[in-house]
Amino acid sequence: MSLCEVPTPSQELVEKYDSMKAVFFKRLLTAYSKLQLAVAPLVEKIGESERGQTAKTYMEDLQAKPEFQAVVKVATGLGEEAGPLVDKARQSTLGLYEHYMRPYVGDYLSDAIDNIKVYLNMVLPAE
Repeated sequence: MSLCEVPTPSQELVEKYDSMKAVFFKRLLTAYSKLQLAVAPLVEKIGESERGQTAKTYMEDLQAKPEFQAVVKVATGLGEEAGPLVDKARQSTLGLYEHYMRPYVGDYLSDAIDNIKVYLNMVLPAE
């Protein structure tokens, strides 16, 4: 086994991973929107108080500072540069999983994910 030669994952596994990732992000967006709807009245009440106005003013002042904007630009640049590295690591991990682990644990993992989806659909639906 050479660590320099990582097996390439099959298209079927990549598509399965991408579809699961898409559903996961849909679930997160759904949860975020529900949380946002639940918290919105509280945020409005906080914004009416003196402390809430002080916090709002502080956040607006912080966002206007050049130091804060520089940190945001650096973080954004790092995120853009890390994207290809993350994709390559994901492909390598999927290739290693498919080649070395999937024959042994693939069916069990698939069954476990299917069983978990039933509960996730009740608690945190994707739609």
